[in-house]
Amino acid sequence: MRIRLLVLLFLSTTVLWAQNPPPRFTVSGYVREAVSQEALIGVNVYLPGTTTGTTTNTYGFYSLTLPAQDSLRLAYSFVGYDAIARTIGLRTNQTLNVLLTPGQRLAEVDVTAGRLTEKVSESAQMSTIDVPVSQIKKIPAFLGEKDVLKVLQLMPGVQKGSEGQTGIYVRGGGPDQNLIILDDAVVYNASHLFGFFSVFNGDAIKSVELIKGGFPARYGGRLSSVIDLNMKDGNREKLHGEGGIGLIASRLTLEGPLTKNKKPGQPSGSFLISGRRTYLDIVAAPLINAQTKGQMQAGYYFYDLNAKANYDFSPTNKVYLSGYFGRDKFYAHDNSQNNDIGLGWGNATGTLRWNHLFNQKLFANLSLIFSDYKFQISAVEKSTLATDTYSLQYNSGIRDFSLKYDVDYYPTPQHSVKVGLQSTYHRFTPSAVVLQNAGINQAINNINTIDVLESGIYAEDTWRPSSRWRINGGLRLSYFHQTNATYIKPEPRLSGAFTLKPDLSIKASYALMNQYVHLLSNTGIGLPTDLWVPSTDRVKPQQSQQVALGIAKDFTTGSEFVRGLTLTVEGYYKSMSNIINYKEGASFLLINDPTSANSLRWEDNVTAGRGWSYGVEILLQKKAGRFSGWAGYTLSWTQWQFAELNGGQPYYPRYDRRHDISLVGIYDLSKKITLSAVWVYGTGNALTVPVGRFDSYRAGNALVYGGSPGIVQSFFSPGRTVDDYGTQKNSFRAEPYHRFDLGVQFHKKMKHHERTWEFSVYNLYDRRNPFFYRLESVPATATEPTRTALFRYSVFPVVPAVSYNFKF
Repeated sequence: MRIRLLVLLFLSTTVLWAQNPPPRFTVSGYVREAVSQEALIGVNVYLPGTTTGTTTNTYGFYSLTLPAQDSLRLAYSFVGYDAIARTIGLRTNQTLNVLLTPGQRLAEVDVTAGRLTEKVSESAQMSTIDVPVSQIKKIPAFLGEKDVLKVLQLMPGVQKGSEGQTGIYVRGGGPDQNLIILDDAVVYNASHLFGFFSVFNGDAIKSVELIKGGFPARYGGRLSSVIDLNMKDGNREKLHGEGGIGLIASRLTLEGPLTKNKKPGQPSGSFLISGRRTYLDIVAAPLINAQTKGQMQAGYYFYDLNAKANYDFSPTNKVYLSGYFGRDKFYAHDNSQNNDIGLGWGNATGTLRWNHLFNQKLFANLSLIFSDYKFQISAVEKSTLATDTYSLQYNSGIRDFSLKYDVDYYPTPQHSVKVGLQSTYHRFTPSAVVLQNAGINQAINNINTIDVLESGIYAEDTWRPSSRWRINGGLRLSYFHQTNATYIKPEPRLSGAFTLKPDLSIKASYALMNQYVHLLSNTGIGLPTDLWVPSTDRVKPQQSQQVALGIAKDFTTGSEFVRGLTLTVEGYYKSMSNIINYKEGASFLLINDPTSANSLRWEDNVTAGRGWSYGVEILLQKKAGRFSGWAGYTLSWTQWQFAELNGGQPYYPRYDRRHDISLVGIYDLSKKITLSAVWVYGTGNALTVPVGRFDSYRAGNALVYGGSPGIVQSFFSPGRTVDDYGTQKNSFRAEPYHRFDLGVQFHKKMKHHERTWEFSVYNLYDRRNPFFYRLESVPATATEPTRTALFRYSVFPVVPAVSYNFKF
């Protein structure tokens, strides 16, 4: 009897092993917006009631390979759109393109376990933040100008620069350590108006994502963050426009189809063009002329232009062409001195991309990229006799030509593979001086250019080995070649999430990053005078290693207020090596003697050091619903150390900030009224300020400070007042920064268009936040003698704003 049972068991097992596994088929397609046919990035595509799913890529494409089924139910959901479900039979490969309808409804449309987007607890990626552009447009802004970068400054782990500045400092890194990408093109200077506004026009932007750590292998070249922005593709259905008129600038965006009355299956495409210009020059010029009684004429303006076109030649071949062009210009003419001065900077980018779908599992994109950043100072001085003219022109910049190829491969729902390569030819122009004296027929034209090649190849895989694990692992190999130096460096990346229970997971990540370009800055606030330079044989590449650990929680049930909330808590430690800074007293902009500045190697003026940063970040975020917004808190420490600065001792850099809090709330009171508010608080910046002041005079060859011999300095004159900055760098802590902004929008739908009036107040309770400090003499009074005191200067009191926005 036992033998018979064993024989039957063996035969049944043999039959089971002999059977072929069930056939598998692939369902793939594109997810677009129903109204405009705009491709949607990051749409969640999943099997309801399971953890099986994927998300659409940058071009709206998705792919899932599943066992054959007579009836397969797929759900599609995305923040700000109504979720939908589709039922298909999967007995052969299927192409399923889906349209999502814009809406703010949280209720699901016959979809189980409804999610608005991929749950943060299920994603392998950590230290990543994305903010819907529709939400950005509702947040009150300085002078009414919506700004992507200023919204990112409100996120934990991101420190802002000085009052009103768009500079971004992420987890202890400097402004040069942020990789800012617009449609694959690097933007080197993202500021207008000396940093008070960014170059990104929100009307032209489709998505923005900030990555602070656990970087996927496809990104490289910076240490601290990636800010990945994508422009809108353009409306494929009809001509659409939107714009606005504000206090300092106006903007207009037009988009529409490239082909009219297209039939199903015909090639199609769309275009977008968006422009913005300030009119500060028109408003300020008469005021300056009146106040100086015609002795001074000055002005400033900026403009930017975004353009994009795309065309589908076939279901498997699509082409995108996009570009950005922007410029800032300041000019002044002094009639009394017969002098002219000008300051200008600008970016230009261009990206040509070709998508090719090899099959339902294999998606590829080829990009040709151009990026150019230029900065210029010009000065002309004419003698009163008009016989002698002195002119100076100083230029600097960086120009890139890049080739990039990426492949997305979806073999199974458990694996999403990305491989690719990128190569960039950089041309740096850190010094270009034109000096001319017409009176003596003398002219000097010196230009320094540095050509380098930077490349990288990568592979990464998002792996789901079980329902509890999500892992993203990858390796990037970076290569850099300059005339006297070649560097090849591996960059391993690993991040993962383990599900403790539904909607709750623990995450960890590690990333090693290398950076081959550097930004030389005297101020640390990202002014256009800062210079980009490459690594050399003397200046090594910057490198960072970062580890992070945290938890992620999704709230999918409960009241409307609670449902849709996500909570992330992360702790991190980051070490940085070979970071560079100017030596004490050094500057590359020696305008008084530009020819000698050109003859010096910039490496002689810098020193290399190391840094480290660690802290905890908490973010409670809600992206959609009648009430949305976020609350963020950061507790962090950052220190730098250079052998030739601060006596070789560690010090806190300017933007080390112990505590940082941001509260952002948006409430749709009705379909016609939207209320919004922002409150921020931050520990004051670490600064080096004078600790005393002395009167100097000359005694023979010695310079005397209040009677004590000092160091001879030729530029000191008898009786000069000298500030003493002490021996410790950044030993002074500025007062805390905080402010409250409030805004209200009034919407109205007309017959052919929609208009919005917005009223906002920046710094509602008139907090005089410090912009800089200076020692000044206080005159004597009847009771006190003349004394010296440290004065705080602020730039923005209460700033009201009004703007008119429209859509048609």
